[in-house]
Amino acid sequence: MKISRLTTWHAAPRWLFLKVETDEGISGWGEPVVEGRARTVEAAVHELAEYLVGRDPARINDLWQTLYRGGFYRGGPVLMSAIAGIDQALWDIKGKALGVPVYELLGGLVRDRMKTYRWVGGDRPAELVEHIRGYRELGFDTFKFNGTEELRMVDSPRAVDAALARVAAVREAFGDSVDFGIDFHGRVAAPMARVLLRELEPYRPLFVEEPVLPEQAEYYPRLAAATPIPLAAGERMYSRFEFKRVLEAGGLSILQPDLSHAGGITECVRIAAMAEACDVALAPHCPLGPVALAACLQVDFVAHNAVLQEQSIGIHYNQGADLLDYVLNKEDFACVGGDIAALPRPGLGVEIDEDRLRHAHANPPDWRNPVWRHADGSVAEW
Repeated sequence: MKISRLTTWHAAPRWLFLKVETDEGISGWGEPVVEGRARTVEAAVHELAEYLVGRDPARINDLWQTLYRGGFYRGGPVLMSAIAGIDQALWDIKGKALGVPVYELLGGLVRDRMKTYRWVGGDRPAELVEHIRGYRELGFDTFKFNGTEELRMVDSPRAVDAALARVAAVREAFGDSVDFGIDFHGRVAAPMARVLLRELEPYRPLFVEEPVLPEQAEYYPRLAAATPIPLAAGERMYSRFEFKRVLEAGGLSILQPDLSHAGGITECVRIAAMAEACDVALAPHCPLGPVALAACLQVDFVAHNAVLQEQSIGIHYNQGADLLDYVLNKEDFACVGGDIAALPRPGLGVEIDEDRLRHAHANPPDWRNPVWRHADGSVAEW
């Protein structure tokens, strides 16, 4: 079997799909994308195609190393996201060719179902109680929401109180019947992170995500030493080499690699094993589409330290399409009590509705994240 062609499709809300075809008629799907820079990643995918066409898709490890080490300049969000989507598609092909799910090729199941959580509250956290109440009726008991809006490097007690009031309202409404993570989203600088973490302790969040920007990763161990709240990060880290440094320094309780950014299944299995060796949990980042989620689940079902899976059903980014709109086998992704069972189909376990995807590709949005500004006009972290 040889790789014959790579084709990309843009689709609402902000997704890029990749189809890798072979001369034997077996195709694989991937999601190589950086949110807001889909066309940049698409160009990288097609540049990398020259290393792939005519090659045996079963040699995933060799192809991965070729894509990574074949360029003198490597790493970063664009190149690693391009590699990630290609890698997902290669695993999809291999599983389909052998007639088994990818998790069987990775050693088999360590669990029968994977716990997921729902996003609530949007970019500017609001109406958290109402959203959670609606999802509770669907069986979900675990959630994540943004902790703040714009926050200055050193901000007022009023800004802190506003953030705390939202969290307090959730605990008051639901008590300990729900769990939640709080995403600082890189909006919080180190001076305010210390303050917020201390003040949030009574509300016992499951974790705080990106307590500071990944550029300030040296603060992870310092912040962890000052709070009992588990700290999580990793969506803006792109290879095991970046995760190695963070694990060596300590401070994180949960790693959150993104299967569409951090080199795909091949790399994230390695990252998961590194985390397990350090007694650190895994909760893959996935605010993206169905192929990305399917890839995450393949790793979740073989990684003993996987504890939570993000998924994008109803997420505030999904304007124009939702998670399963381009999926034919929607029933395989059913959340029962918030859990997804091991995907039963060969490969990644997702069947893409190619006709609908082709239609969506005819007029896709060029999604960009908003640029926020503080009251003084300076750029704020979104």
